[in-house]
Amino acid sequence: MSRVLVADDDPHIREVVRFALERDGHAVIEASDGRAAVEAAAEADVVILDVVMPTLDGLEACRRIRATSGVPILMLSSRDEELDRIVGLEIGADDYMTKPFSPRELATRVKVLLRRPRLGATAAPDEATRVGLLEVDRARHRCLWGDAEVELTVLELAILAALAASPGRVLSRGQVVDRAWGPGHAVADRTVDSHVRRIRAKLRAVGGDPVETVHGLGYRLRQ
Repeated sequence: MSRVLVADDDPHIREVVRFALERDGHAVIEASDGRAAVEAAAEADVVILDVVMPTLDGLEACRRIRATSGVPILMLSSRDEELDRIVGLEIGADDYMTKPFSPRELATRVKVLLRRPRLGATAAPDEATRVGLLEVDRARHRCLWGDAEVELTVLELAILAALAASPGRVLSRGQVVDRAWGPGHAVADRTVDSHVRRIRAKLRAVGGDPVETVHGLGYRLRQ
């Protein structure tokens, strides 16, 4: 039985979603604010987050969950604004729905998310990968540049690990998506670019710049 976390401060919305999901055989965990959602996410197989919640909004809750977990995340919002959708997807959400929504469609999207591999679920090596001064250890969720530790999110580490696994080789954005997000994820090029920019900024902060943009093709890690 899959466990779905439903985080929304509206008890009516939680009740409607619970009914639709339990009818499909899922167990439902409820949270009424963002902080509670972050704490409960570790128990869930899928997370549903409303954008507007007390203590932490859904976008910040998504960011915090994604920093340590590859659990599928579906965002809900009463505002059909492109910026909210783009931001949600760029910080690691897998899907986005606007209110009012069809409970049956939501339940169907949960089924789709459960069939996808978790973010970063592809081939985490048992041993750390080392390329020059860079060390990427997905098993221990650790990245080093020389002796300096680089704080990366789960997704950022998965992207860097994908590049480090093929040093000197250019990976297209599609290949990065397949290796970091996992096959079956539809991710916009600009989302990949945003994550790579953040990775490069964090590496530059400790004196490293091993990720190279190959214009028109993708990215590679310098050997």
